Amino acid sequence: DLKTQGSVTMPTGSVLQVVHGTTSTQVDTTSSSYVDTGLTATITPSSTSSKILAIYSPSIYQAVSGTALTIQLVRGSTSIAVHGYALFASGAVVISQVAATHLDSPATTSATTYKIQMKTESSQSITANYDDGAGDTHSTITLMEIQG
Repeated sequence: DLKTQGSVTMPTGSVLQVVHGTTSTQVDTTSSSYVDTGLTATITPSSTSSKILAIYSPSIYQAVSGTALTIQLVRGSTSIAVHGYALFASGAVVISQVAATHLDSPATTSATTYKIQMKTESSQSITANYDDGAGDTHSTITLMEIQG
């Protein structure tokens, strides 16, 4: 067991810790400005040279096919990744599980919070963390500390 062997330096690229966050609290918006989705997780890197791999997948509900939206990953109060989506469906209603990843270099050993924000690009209503009652459309974020 490496944990009981004293100080060990893991090879570059090793996963040092994993933090997972989820939410099923719905957030509705028609705003063209970013709003918090409630999807967040906090990690405390063990070294300033560590990288943080963020894997995030907000569940998005749209009432109109062709709704365009943008999500962004925010570290603290700084936007570090932006992703645009156009959601299409053959019917009038769709639930989409959009997904993205980002490798970050926060250069800190302080507790660091990552969150997902969204905005609509088409003035259409969108809902993050939509729960259809089956319990399988919840939004998730996973943070992995990677040895630098």
